Amino acid sequence: MHITDIMRGDSPTFSFEFFPPKTQAAAEILYQTIRDLESYMPHFVSVTYGAGGSTRDLTHDLVERIQHTTKLDPMPHLTCICHSEDEIEAILLRYTRSAIGNILALGGDQPRDIPYDKSRDSFQHAIDLVKFIRRFNESGAHPDRRGFGIGVAGFPEGHPATPNRLVEMDHLKAKVDAGADYMVTQLFFDNRDFFDFRERCALANIHIPIIAGIMPVTSIKGFKRIAELAGGTRFPAKLLRALQRCENDPEMVRRVGVHFALEQCHDLLDNNVAGIHFYTLNRSDATRVIFDNLGIPRRRKVQAPTVPSSDEVRKRLAN
Repeated sequence: MHITDIMRGDSPTFSFEFFPPKTQAAAEILYQTIRDLESYMPHFVSVTYGAGGSTRDLTHDLVERIQHTTKLDPMPHLTCICHSEDEIEAILLRYTRSAIGNILALGGDQPRDIPYDKSRDSFQHAIDLVKFIRRFNESGAHPDRRGFGIGVAGFPEGHPATPNRLVEMDHLKAKVDAGADYMVTQLFFDNRDFFDFRERCALANIHIPIIAGIMPVTSIKGFKRIAELAGGTRFPAKLLRALQRCENDPEMVRRVGVHFALEQCHDLLDNNVAGIHFYTLNRSDATRVIFDNLGIPRRRKVQAPTVPSSDEVRKRLAN
């Protein structure tokens, strides 16, 4: 389904993010998560994209598995890193054949485990990728005459590569003008940053839906990893104080993190957020607790979990 259909109406969207598993054990955790969350019928689920190597094929495979074997609507990430125009076109054609409706176009993180020369990339910035997907849409190759819905990233606390916040908004406006239909933000823990960012977008004449990215803290280890990966993320003193009180009690840490995220979501909904996107880390527990406590009605009933075994998947895709 195209994002403009998903975002239609006044009700906020709810969505989840998954990443491709690298081991069989991780795959089983993910597929159980999908089973657990499928009954909530999110408006879409996004699938992250690696910086290079075999993880990219894992993304494509996971996107197609979700599309063909569940009731969920997958939204793959696509990045500029280590790609030629021919490679991106081939991926777009592959997603077209599977009737994927939307793509999140990102600059991407530099790979850590392979040699990398950014100057060799055909797409230097996310705007170049947005323009390319827009041209692909105009070619009429997609079964939907509108082509792919195109999403871009937003950074409520500021883009780490652009310290000049005025220039940052100019870049964001250019991405939107190039063809972006919606925006999903980087995670944040202080809603004031999101509300201020939304106002600055309006002042910059950016009027596409802005979906808020939320990641519940569920462990001290995960908390520290968030700080490492999401460079520049601010952790409010209120959250730090609560976590410090119970840092030696894993279950209390999880409860504190989930409660804090729940309060964030209540506040976002009270202030007319366009949507909330949960960074699940391939686990369903925290997201299900938040959903249930928000009192969000499930959009429609689904049958028993539909995620099949690997053998069943291969049979379905072969037919």
